[in-house]
Amino acid sequence: MEGTEVPMAVPTAVPTAVPTGVPALATEPRFAQRLRQWLEQERLLDGRYGLQRVPGGRVALPLLPEKLSQLCLPAEVPSRGTALPQDPFPSRAARRRSPAQRLREELRRLLGPGWSEELERDVPHAWQRHGDLVLLSEDSFRAEPWERLGPALWETVAKALGARRVARQGRVMPDGMRSPRVTLLLGQHGWVEHVDNGIRYTFDVTKCMFSPGNITEKLRVASLPCSGEVVVDLYAGIGYFTLPFLVHAGAAFVHACEWNSHAVEALHRSLVLNGVRDRCRIHSGDSRQLQLQDVADRVNLGLIPSSEEGWPVACRVLKKDTGGVLHIHHNVETHPATPQSAVLLAERGSPDAASPGGEAQHPAQHGGEETLGARLRPEWQSWAEGTATRIQGLLAELHGRPWRSSVLHIEPVKSYAPHVHHLVLDLECRPVLPV
Repeated sequence: MEGTEVPMAVPTAVPTAVPTGVPALATEPRFAQRLRQWLEQERLLDGRYGLQRVPGGRVALPLLPEKLSQLCLPAEVPSRGTALPQDPFPSRAARRRSPAQRLREELRRLLGPGWSEELERDVPHAWQRHGDLVLLSEDSFRAEPWERLGPALWETVAKALGARRVARQGRVMPDGMRSPRVTLLLGQHGWVEHVDNGIRYTFDVTKCMFSPGNITEKLRVASLPCSGEVVVDLYAGIGYFTLPFLVHAGAAFVHACEWNSHAVEALHRSLVLNGVRDRCRIHSGDSRQLQLQDVADRVNLGLIPSSEEGWPVACRVLKKDTGGVLHIHHNVETHPATPQSAVLLAERGSPDAASPGGEAQHPAQHGGEETLGARLRPEWQSWAEGTATRIQGLLAELHGRPWRSSVLHIEPVKSYAPHVHHLVLDLECRPVLPV
């Protein structure tokens, strides 16, 4: 990589005024190792960058800019000052460093003597990335010294993490819409694009939530046999499940219900991005007031901790002559497991795992803080059976004739809290035909 050399007397102190770029010392290749060892010993070497080639057959070693005034070269190592381009080739060690390590090194360099263990505890180890935007956790950089740095802090964070924009999460607002309190710290807007399983989701991180923990359920929905079906998604959000139903599962049409106007806008944009806008109608407003009825082969109720308020609507929109399948989300509390706990094995096809309707249970092997495996906890089975009974009663009351409900599957999505699991019940609901 080319640089521009400026003469330097030896021995001497390097002047603080240097050409634009990364300051460095250029020397003949035979002296490079000795110069590197000396600079490392004096803690003057900028370890982010490797050896750089400069004109005249020389090599250059980058220096820490803040250490220039302390530099006094040994007479036995002939060298010259040089200025490298703004983005020199990184060293091998720098390329091996994790993003979290790079972030800490850049922050130490920014703070200099002000760096402390207390401040280091404020630096995040993980974050969400959405394209060129990184979303930091709520407790990141809250100490007062960080706030004093102003924009320089967020520019440093962005550079270290290879981003252009930085935002920080806050507490979710108790407004019934799970609206985020997200502050944009660097950048002009919060619109991002996130790709899951080949589906493009776009949303404003300062207005809408994105839940990466639901990826297993999104993948499962994408694999459901929905060809030719009409689906009602009662809690569509930005399209977590609406889009997999349309893009991968083959649904003919989806009615997507959402009352958060920001999520509605995001959903509209994502439908356009994925080329499925013509197969979806967005119903903006409270899904409990939805006017549809007798249209759905399948209904998704993706609301936690409970979607119970949507059960009457789900029953009403199911096709009255043929019924369909409900996907009911719920948080279920589980007692701590013990070796003596009764656990229902749910191996695919096992008669011992059959529901009252005679169909086997086979939850996938996804887990949270506990290894769930292919096991049905007694509490899960009890919740599923109770839900099936209640839905069956709602349908019978609505249509004035008996219905049958059968538990097809119980899917553990994730651990929501200690001993609380986010589950999805696949419930088949059919009218009982007269004999």
